Amino acid sequence: MTAAVEAAEVGYRVILVEKEAWLGGRVIRTHRYFPKMCPPACGFEINVRRIRQNPRIAIHTLATVEEISEEAGNFKAKIRLLPRYVTGKHPLDDSIHEQLTSEHADDFNLGMTKTKALYLPHDMAFPPLYVLDRDALSDADAQTLTKICPPEAIDLDMPEVEIEVEVGAIIVATGWRPYDASKLDNLGFGQYQNVITNVMMERLAAQGGPTRGEIIRPSDGKKAENVAFVQCAGSRDESHLPYCSAVCCMASLKQVRYLREKNENSKATIFYIDIRTIGRLEKFYYDMLEDAHVSFIKGKAAEISEEPESKDLILEVEDTESRENLHQRFDMVVLATGVVPNAADVKIPLDLKYDEYGFIDEATEIEGVYAIGCAKRPCDVSRTTKDSTGAVLKAIQHLNRGE
Repeated sequence: MTAAVEAAEVGYRVILVEKEAWLGGRVIRTHRYFPKMCPPACGFEINVRRIRQNPRIAIHTLATVEEISEEAGNFKAKIRLLPRYVTGKHPLDDSIHEQLTSEHADDFNLGMTKTKALYLPHDMAFPPLYVLDRDALSDADAQTLTKICPPEAIDLDMPEVEIEVEVGAIIVATGWRPYDASKLDNLGFGQYQNVITNVMMERLAAQGGPTRGEIIRPSDGKKAENVAFVQCAGSRDESHLPYCSAVCCMASLKQVRYLREKNENSKATIFYIDIRTIGRLEKFYYDMLEDAHVSFIKGKAAEISEEPESKDLILEVEDTESRENLHQRFDMVVLATGVVPNAADVKIPLDLKYDEYGFIDEATEIEGVYAIGCAKRPCDVSRTTKDSTGAVLKAIQHLNRGE
């Protein structure tokens, strides 16, 4: 979004391609930013306003780039548009989707809740349009929609569409996904309900999340009073992600603050290899050291097990400073899963260089193609937005050289 508005506001036409039904990516799913602890809605609203006001920006959601060809320094891209089944010709409201019974997993809340097959992705969704999950819609609900919706508001036969566009430069901002914690057999994710990931913790803390901002145990809905934060869950591990994911330490420190703010009697324990906070972010860490309810134990979690009756979790770890083998009980465990580039799963249809982990090498060797943010290395929101502005400057220079 930053790259799009920066380019459009200096006079360039921009085509923004987004695979989801809404803009904002992982950032808009976040409860707060570090270190200022302000909500992402602030920056998101500003960018949405800039997009609304700029006719040079064309947005394609539910879209993927299927093919790119380079001819004489210009690019031709084929974009596949999946059907939303909602035309946007007439406004829809909650009274319509409430009359449906068909449900599907709520992707925005990472599957922790369900929503109706006709749904608004989230409270701040942009474009502000409902989406219909045609596969989840029952025949009975299809008939209901036909009866109660304004004419041409819903098109149950909307097809996929492929369009072709010509562009002079490409900015690759494909982002990231969290490492699959179910691959960490010893840590119990997917086996024990009260083992969750850091991205799930963001949604638990968010007012628009599955628990309306209450940090509670998934197993029984009780307030989480004693929580373990397990760092490097998959990261810095030759069997999983050998690299440091850069943002996990700060994210966990931030989430400890969520817990302490929500419940003044709560306790948090962070199990870590190293606490890595960069530059001015170091103060964020030092502030947490002053909290008597927060403990730091240097040691990598070896195993998590569950007490069947209480659903409490038992964490086994060696404290590498005291050399003690610890056997500690917690209400809930949050795994700090690492950053995996989406480009590792779905390659851009260009001859780009990738490193051994799936990140795009900055030296693409293709003039006019620039990777930014987590497409090229793990980084936080602040670094990503600065990266975006830099890529736009390079793209403009490339276009001007071609004129």
